[in-house]
Amino acid sequence: MCHDHDSRPPAAPRPAGDVAERGTLTVTGADGTVVGAAYAAPAGPARAGVVVLPDVRGLHPYYVALAERFAEAGVPALAVDWFGRTAGVPATGTREEDFDWQAHVPQLTEQGVDTDVRAAVDYLRARTSPDLPVVTVGFCLGGSHSWRLAGGDVDLAGCAGFYGRPALVGDAADRASRPVTMLVAGADRATPVADQQALADRMRAAGADVDLAVYDGAPHSFFDRAHDEWEQACTDAWEHVLALLDRVAR
Repeated sequence: MCHDHDSRPPAAPRPAGDVAERGTLTVTGADGTVVGAAYAAPAGPARAGVVVLPDVRGLHPYYVALAERFAEAGVPALAVDWFGRTAGVPATGTREEDFDWQAHVPQLTEQGVDTDVRAAVDYLRARTSPDLPVVTVGFCLGGSHSWRLAGGDVDLAGCAGFYGRPALVGDAADRASRPVTMLVAGADRATPVADQQALADRMRAAGADVDLAVYDGAPHSFFDRAHDEWEQACTDAWEHVLALLDRVAR
């Protein structure tokens, strides 16, 4: 597991104001699939938006809270659930602790992920402005797909990922063209740092501007407010994500 059930994200180091709206909802993809999501919006105007791509747990409360952390930083955010095609919409708005993600993750497809991300981008732009630059921010499974999207055809301004798996990025690395942020746990048991660095090199060779940050000694899932020993790494990781948002903002 990427986090325990009670994990929650740390607050952004640069709060911008109040959260004007928050809550769970659904979005509908172009193929008609209804997907659970959580939206949070700042009180002020939006310069950029975020689609949050969760880990294997889908729309866990961690990601509902993370959407709110982005809104506190002045950025509207929509966190999406992975499993609308195989598990339907979460009955309570979020995935419960006993959700059998292991049965559903193998059924995910890149086409389905891309369709849901497009629906999320459309939702953010409908709530703000049609030309809002949108960035994906993903974790583990979501981090992998976020990096993959840097070489895809979804209309995104940038792609950030925490502790993704280069193997899931595949050949899309050789088509990467958008700005990419890679937040790498130096003690990640799932993926060696050398593999992450090799992925960054492939994406750079394809033309992407890659910002790679490695946090020495940090474990997979260090981005957790309960991990006091990684507070500095969490703050620095936030700064890299906010820098990407500043870059793509109008």
